[in-house]
Amino acid sequence: MGGHGPADDARGRTRTPAPTPDRSAVDKGQVNKGSVLAVKIDNAPGARPQTGLDAADVVYAEQVEGGLSRLMAVYAGTLPKVVGPVRSARESDLELLRQFHDPLLAFSGAQHKLLPLIDDAPLQAEPPAKASDAYFRGTGKAAPHNLYLRPARLMKSAPGADALTTGFRYGAAPAGGKPANTRTVRYPAAGFTFTWSANLHRYLVAMDGTPTVTADGKRVTPATVVVQYVRMHKSAFHDILGNNTPYTETVGSGTAQVLRDGRVYDVDWERGKATDGTEFTTKDGKPVNFAKGQVWVVLAQAS
Repeated sequence: MGGHGPADDARGRTRTPAPTPDRSAVDKGQVNKGSVLAVKIDNAPGARPQTGLDAADVVYAEQVEGGLSRLMAVYAGTLPKVVGPVRSARESDLELLRQFHDPLLAFSGAQHKLLPLIDDAPLQAEPPAKASDAYFRGTGKAAPHNLYLRPARLMKSAPGADALTTGFRYGAAPAGGKPANTRTVRYPAAGFTFTWSANLHRYLVAMDGTPTVTADGKRVTPATVVVQYVRMHKSAFHDILGNNTPYTETVGSGTAQVLRDGRVYDVDWERGKATDGTEFTTKDGKPVNFAKGQVWVVLAQAS
């Protein structure tokens, strides 16, 4: 373990709020029993392999500055001992997290102009400056890719599956679909590949052409993968190099592809308002069930 402090942005600097006394959310008694834990996870090559990614119920992949990628891992069923590396928040995260009741957001910091929006959002913001005893600096990676979280110091226990108000449905596979053993999604400077494993009955994740494993050597293997096509536009924020931060719209409607059981389904998605989950339906309007297990949602640019 090392010292604490603000982490850099995806391509530059970030800032955390002014330091406050070292008190975790548990100490302050602010954690609601039904609150999920969402953690912003670094996905730069220097941050890999990540820790605790395999324990997430849902992993969202999003595009950030310079066409790079970042992850948001959502935990409800299990809290791993350690998660990370933890990185900075984005404006799009606030809309995405509105689907959950009073979620905890663990992040390294944010641009100073974004901090008031985070403070006003209906979530429990827990950066290192607010709960430094929950974070530590690892020794295996160089800064800023070495900030880690101990979830148990933010939450006494996992809230359970009922806290996952994503709108996702689980059950038998829908009719139809096409056989598809692999699917690749590309951002301008990042890529995700999901390959079906009949033996594991899961998808093997690879990022930028390299198999995705955790720090303890476990393959990351979601049961369902969603490629959700969304609108992206420029936000009011930039990194230190002048790269604009894209804003990803997750409220609205569009098309998606759902991968499960080695098949791909062309579906529609709809999220009427920010406090709603996202509904996925077949072209004839029937709800689409996901396979039981971890879900990855890759937010991709709609054409």
